[in-house]
Amino acid sequence: MSAPGPRNAITDVDGVLVGHHHRIGDGWATGTTVVLARDGAVGGVDARGGAPGTRETDLLAPENMVQRAHAVCLSGGSAYGLAAADGVMRWLSEQDTGFPVGVEPHEVVPIVPGAVIFDLPQSDWGNRPDAGFGYAACDAASSDVAQGCVGAGAGAKVGSLKGGLGTASVTFGEHTVGALAVVNAHGDAVDVSTGRPWAADHELAGEFGVTWPDRPGELSPDTGASLNTTIGVVATDAALSKAECRRLAMSAQDGLARAVRPAHTMFDGDTVFALATGATELPEASGPFGVPQRAAVLDALCAAAATSFARAVVHGVLAATSVGSLQAYGDVWPEARPAP
Repeated sequence: MSAPGPRNAITDVDGVLVGHHHRIGDGWATGTTVVLARDGAVGGVDARGGAPGTRETDLLAPENMVQRAHAVCLSGGSAYGLAAADGVMRWLSEQDTGFPVGVEPHEVVPIVPGAVIFDLPQSDWGNRPDAGFGYAACDAASSDVAQGCVGAGAGAKVGSLKGGLGTASVTFGEHTVGALAVVNAHGDAVDVSTGRPWAADHELAGEFGVTWPDRPGELSPDTGASLNTTIGVVATDAALSKAECRRLAMSAQDGLARAVRPAHTMFDGDTVFALATGATELPEASGPFGVPQRAAVLDALCAAAATSFARAVVHGVLAATSVGSLQAYGDVWPEARPAP
C-alpha cells in the first residue's frame, strides 16, 4: 500500500463522482449524498448491522441478473429518506443512463441501490430528504468531495459527538481503492478518555495533520435518541465480479470495526456498497506455489478497502462541526483541530 491518491477521496477512482445536497438550520439537519458511476460499475453490498434501511440490495447478489449499478444513494431521514433515490433515478433517466429495457436510448431503468441513516431527531418532524434531495445531489456531483456536515452526514452522530461524512483513498501498483463513509454510529469513533480516534494509527503520509490530545473530553450528556448506522461506499478501478465486489464490501466493514467501538450492533444498520469500474484487469496466471495471482491482488484490494474505510471514518469525525446541541470533535479537543 503506497499512499493516498491525489485527492485522498473516492473520486480518485476514475469514473466515480460524488454530489451532496443538505439543509441545516431552521429545523433541518439532514441530507443526501450520491456516488455516481454513470458508465456503470459492477456492484456488491454487505449489510452487517442489526437495523438496516436499504434499497436494491438483493439486486447486487452474485446470483442475480443485473451486473452493474449506476449510482449509490446515501441519505438521512431513516426509511423516509429512501425516497431520495427516486430523484437519482429521474436524473439518470434524463441522461439516458440505466439498464436497457427497450430499443430507444431513453428506454432504460437506472440501477440505484441505497441506504439510510437514522437522523430524525436532529430535524423538526417531517423535515427529511425526498426525491428532490437526490436529484439536487446528482446535479452537484463532481470529483471534489466536501467532508464533514455535508450531504448524508448533515445530521449524523457518532457516540456523544457530531458525526459527519468522510472519504479517503489509496493507490498501489496500477490500482486505486477509495472509500466514502457516513459516520452515524451507536458506538464511539474516539477513545473519549484520551481524545484519540480508534483508527488514528491508519494514517498515511500525515494525512490527519494533527497531534492527538491525551486527556478526557468534556462532553455534554447524551440526552437524545440513539442515532445509529454507518453507511458508505468503497470503489475501485479493478475489474471485479459481483462476488468479488461483495468481498470488497465485507473488508470495508472490517475497517469500520477498527474505527468504531462497538460496531455492527443491533442498533446499527451498518451497510457498505462496493463499486468496481473495471478499468484495470486482474492477472489470471498462477504465482509461486500455484497461488492464483488474481486472488492475491484481490486480497490486497480488500486490505486497502479496510484501511481506506477506517481513514474515511476519521476524516468524517475531524471535519464535522457542531450542529445544535451536538458537539464536534474540534470543539471538545480544540488542540487537535487540523490546520485549515
